[in-house]
Amino acid sequence: MRDFIPNFGDFKKLNALAMNTESFALRHLGVRPEHLPAMLRVIGVDSLDQLINETLPDDIRLKKEMQLDPPMSEHEFLQHIHSLARENQVFKNYIGLGYHPVVTPSVIKRNILENPGWYTAYTPYQAEIAQGRLEALVNYQTMVCDLTGMELANASLLDEGTAAAEAMTMLLDLRSRDQKKADCLRFFVSDQVLPQTLAVLQTRSKPLGIELVVGPALEGALDRSFYGALLQYPAADGKVSSPEGFIGKAHELEIKVAVAADLLSLCLLTPPGELGADVVVGSSQRFGIPMGYGGPHAAFFATREDYKRSVPGRIIGLSKDVDGKPAYRMALQTREQHIKRDKATSNICTAQVLLAVMAGAYAVYHGPKGLQHIASRIHALAVTLAEGLEALGVSLKHQNFFDTLHLAFPAGQVQPLAEAAGVNFHYPGPGEVCISLNETSGPADVAEIVGLFAQALGKPGKSPETTLSQASRIPKSLQRSSGFMEQEVFNRYHSESEMMRYLKKLERKDLALNQSMISLGSCTMKLNAASEMLPLSMPEWASMHPFVPVAQAGGYQRMLKKLEDYLTEITGFAATSLQPNSGAQGEYAGLMLIRAYHESRGEGHRNVCLIPASAHGTNPASAVMAGMEVVVTKTDEKGNIDLADLEEKVLAHSASLAALMVTYPSTHGVFESSIRKVTRLIHDHGGQVYMDGANMNAQVGLTNPATIGADVCHLNLHKTFAIPHGGGGPGVGPVCVAPQLVEFLPKNPVVETGGARGIPAVSAAPWGSALVCLISYAYIRMLGAEGLTESTRIAILNANYMKERLKEAYPILYTGEMGRAAHEMIVDCRPFKKQGVEVTDIAKRLMDYGFHAPTVSFPVAGTLMIEPTESESQEELDRFCDALLAIRKEIDASGDAPSPLLKNAPHTLAMITADAWDYPYTRAEAAYPLPYVAENKFWPGVRRVDDAYGDRHLICTCTPLEAYAETAE
Repeated sequence: MRDFIPNFGDFKKLNALAMNTESFALRHLGVRPEHLPAMLRVIGVDSLDQLINETLPDDIRLKKEMQLDPPMSEHEFLQHIHSLARENQVFKNYIGLGYHPVVTPSVIKRNILENPGWYTAYTPYQAEIAQGRLEALVNYQTMVCDLTGMELANASLLDEGTAAAEAMTMLLDLRSRDQKKADCLRFFVSDQVLPQTLAVLQTRSKPLGIELVVGPALEGALDRSFYGALLQYPAADGKVSSPEGFIGKAHELEIKVAVAADLLSLCLLTPPGELGADVVVGSSQRFGIPMGYGGPHAAFFATREDYKRSVPGRIIGLSKDVDGKPAYRMALQTREQHIKRDKATSNICTAQVLLAVMAGAYAVYHGPKGLQHIASRIHALAVTLAEGLEALGVSLKHQNFFDTLHLAFPAGQVQPLAEAAGVNFHYPGPGEVCISLNETSGPADVAEIVGLFAQALGKPGKSPETTLSQASRIPKSLQRSSGFMEQEVFNRYHSESEMMRYLKKLERKDLALNQSMISLGSCTMKLNAASEMLPLSMPEWASMHPFVPVAQAGGYQRMLKKLEDYLTEITGFAATSLQPNSGAQGEYAGLMLIRAYHESRGEGHRNVCLIPASAHGTNPASAVMAGMEVVVTKTDEKGNIDLADLEEKVLAHSASLAALMVTYPSTHGVFESSIRKVTRLIHDHGGQVYMDGANMNAQVGLTNPATIGADVCHLNLHKTFAIPHGGGGPGVGPVCVAPQLVEFLPKNPVVETGGARGIPAVSAAPWGSALVCLISYAYIRMLGAEGLTESTRIAILNANYMKERLKEAYPILYTGEMGRAAHEMIVDCRPFKKQGVEVTDIAKRLMDYGFHAPTVSFPVAGTLMIEPTESESQEELDRFCDALLAIRKEIDASGDAPSPLLKNAPHTLAMITADAWDYPYTRAEAAYPLPYVAENKFWPGVRRVDDAYGDRHLICTCTPLEAYAETAE
């Protein structure tokens, strides 16, 4: 190796950073200044600047620094966010419309929401080290199945609106042969669905050619031209009526029916499954999840087991490990977009795992009797309010309800009085008022509301009543008679001590970032700093309803506008929408904007979307959902876009070219030098360029999507901008656009937002998952332009350091023209097949070394894609490299035979401590293969899980183990 001469500019910059305890970058960046020279020496460069110059093409480098606000210290930021919070006016909210104030049990808030053991975990692809949250998700699925009366539920979707849209498209896929032959494309929607749900349906239906028919849910509304229908139960205005007759008539016509239901109401109401529903969707927000100005919340999706292979999103199921011990894992994964790609019926990737875990824990903590108590108390309050208002002469538009009253009353007469008293109602029209009571309401609130209406009528107020009405306004025919949640888990952990210990037991089964580095390629598992997370617990942020008058949300509006401006500056574009609440939603939104743009120019015929073969599976799935025809382009032997093939396909489809979807740097971890030539080619033939922002962590401050020639991109705030993955959600996927697309940014039917000619909503809430946008806002505010840029540089440094350490033991598949990786790289494990070792064996053996595996077999089968991020120290990088190098020695030590150490991995505590030991290696070699492991040993909860067995014997609820044993026989 050539003599190393350090660039002291690099060293001085990091050294100054390290000495400044007020700098957040000091805490966010893992590399210490004293380690930088040795790391650069291993890479073979004189300076970090040289490495960056050898990694990025010169023609895409930014010519000036990003214009962002100066960085704040953590202390300054927390003062700032408290000050902003005071600009949010938290009224008593009785707006309803799918969002309600809740009481989050402190034991859940403290031990899940505020606990990095839960919020820094990744999607549970590696089941052996994810048994805790997998069990928690099965609790959630069981709760949903029992309350809805359905056979199967998934592990959450993004929000109620998108869950209803997923039901619409799933039922389209499930049409009978005759319906497909007759081209049945009509979908009935009750005029009592939530307005935001209808808006999402309008967006989703158009590109698929589905005709929405909106009207009263009458039996005569249907004929054989319909394939499906959606009802709301209770209705948007609170009315409770039976959908059974409508569903029965629909089934006579071979029409399947989805029902959007209030989950808490189902503790008292006959569940939709018992009334014949084929799909039940909704939100679990009422189960202890703060409103957060619209999210994130876990939507639920329940259906019949017959439809299991068409269900969108993750499903958690029970299987067994190699010893026959029950073990959970993600089931039926061949349904998902990363396998089916353009044949998938959904592009869903990230769900809302952290929120589903919280909702399931809420059900565990309260149990069926506790939930019935909460629901019954809310209903009693609503009845008491109805009686008080009726005594004043106020008319109810319906007499049967759960929690929401629909009043015939002049809105203008009561709204000023209510808002002056710090109270929000819902005003559907000038002569209507809706009032939804909730878990936080009490008798004094009922008295206050009655008093407001008395004041509006000029009548004397009524003193607070302490006794709730014992009457019911739920028809006897719809009062629930079936039991629910009778499993032990829902009837055991009702003291705080027991619940705290149960949650800790689950947490200990999972490996998260608080244990060790998670170097998943294309996932960017960086630090989720405590100061970024703290605002989520503040009531001024957590308790805001998304449909309050905008003037009441001053703090939110300032924060969200600033974040939009920051992301617009970072991407080099003209505007940003924060509405998409996942990366896949951002992809879909971006393509729908391109579609709207072409239509506005009279070029609606442009429908071909070019997608490289290496793209993430969500890309082709999103394109199909946006009504586009997917044409796959080849990659060359170096992993880059095959320019000759691309040009050939562009020419072939020039008249109909809508877009190119491209990830940059590429999914192979390379900054392709031809990118501007690629984007220019697309523009020359009338197309637009969509850039997938999955790898934005290698761009920030060095280049940007606008510079490479893109027209729109989505960002993953849960990757590049520090929102935690939460075990599989939440995520936020804002879409950033060039000037010509600004006017098409998505709208919302309740709160004004979006472009002048905006597409309808892509998510239920106006600003999507607004609460967690605080995290990305904090990340940018505390790092500033220089800190963000340095984060990108260190991410590239760390990836190249690992590449150099590993390249002699593991072939590195793709690099740039000067042999450099971007922020991630792919190591090839296929050569070990001749020794009987699969990439999965290496992934499982890494668990014994205390690490989560990198991304397995994506984008190339038989490989590992490694992305260390800027938050990791040299010591942690070395531990991981040492583990992989040791595993390579274990492979070689067995010669041509498969390594038993790998084939038997992972090794559990029960296995190591068993009396019998019939393996050709020692217990120490199995459990403590390197010295560092003994200092902080993590034990997998189960041995290798049998995925195929679990798919053949699908169990997705908390079924008693005796039943599982019977199935196994």
